[in-house]
Amino acid sequence: MEVWKFLGVLVIAQLTFHSNYGQQNPTKLPETSKSQFSIGVIADCQYHHEQGTGIRKYAKSEQKLKECVVHLNTMDLAYTVHLGDFIDRDWESFDVVGPIYNHLNMPKYHVLGNHDFSVVDDKKSAVYKKLGMPSPYYDFKIKDWRFIVLDGNDISFHAYPAESDGYKIAEKYYRQNQIESPKWNGAIGPTQLQWLRSVLDKSLQDQEKVVLYCHFPVYPLNKHNLWNADEVIDILESYPHVKAYINGHNHEGNYGVKNGIHYLTLQGMVDTDENSYSVINIHSDYLEIIGFGREVNRILTTSR
Repeated sequence: MEVWKFLGVLVIAQLTFHSNYGQQNPTKLPETSKSQFSIGVIADCQYHHEQGTGIRKYAKSEQKLKECVVHLNTMDLAYTVHLGDFIDRDWESFDVVGPIYNHLNMPKYHVLGNHDFSVVDDKKSAVYKKLGMPSPYYDFKIKDWRFIVLDGNDISFHAYPAESDGYKIAEKYYRQNQIESPKWNGAIGPTQLQWLRSVLDKSLQDQEKVVLYCHFPVYPLNKHNLWNADEVIDILESYPHVKAYINGHNHEGNYGVKNGIHYLTLQGMVDTDENSYSVINIHSDYLEIIGFGREVNRILTTSR
């Protein structure tokens, strides 16, 4: 406990709620506006005990995650979500960063990333349970907002043992659809897409607003995107209550808006000597992204 107390004092003193406020900020906030609730969002911790080369700082993610957790614990957050690639590789890596993340004093959620399956074959099917997830894809509600967590590894080469049925399905899908996107991406399968439509139908009926989380982006066009990004976008655009799709995977970050839906790629924690994470203040008609470390701020209006 003393270590965490020391870290808390250190982090708060260094950050003093340091953020990149003003960057990527296209509109002035209403002076009397009050958020409904706030959430913490982290992308691509991607820890491994090796130091890494170039921009990848695998081992440093342990300390960066500790500092992030201490800082988020000083705020009144409804929950925190990690957007996938919690580890870079090896099952044992979960036991280093898992306890740190679980020190958050609020509800916490995970999204499955491709690197989370960089473990021995007989452990792949247990990854989502190791992360404490109810299933590979799921949804939950906060006030009048529905949050949907998608599994972009549904059809993929990395989530299944070689020569397994799941791997063979990915081979067939990749070949038949003439995919040019890298094999380290993936697709959302038909069963999950049917589930997504049912959740969107129900949330529309209940007059909820929707934000989706996935590890893989779908927009703007990028080599990191889901293999069936266009199919997913077509579904989302058919529902007027979908407000935003937020993801990781592309460590550089990205942003685009298409037909009133915001597509936000948050920068990876692993690719920096500083830190990278966000707090999102949920307002009735906009999302206020407050970036820490190298992550930037944005105001995303949700009036469509």
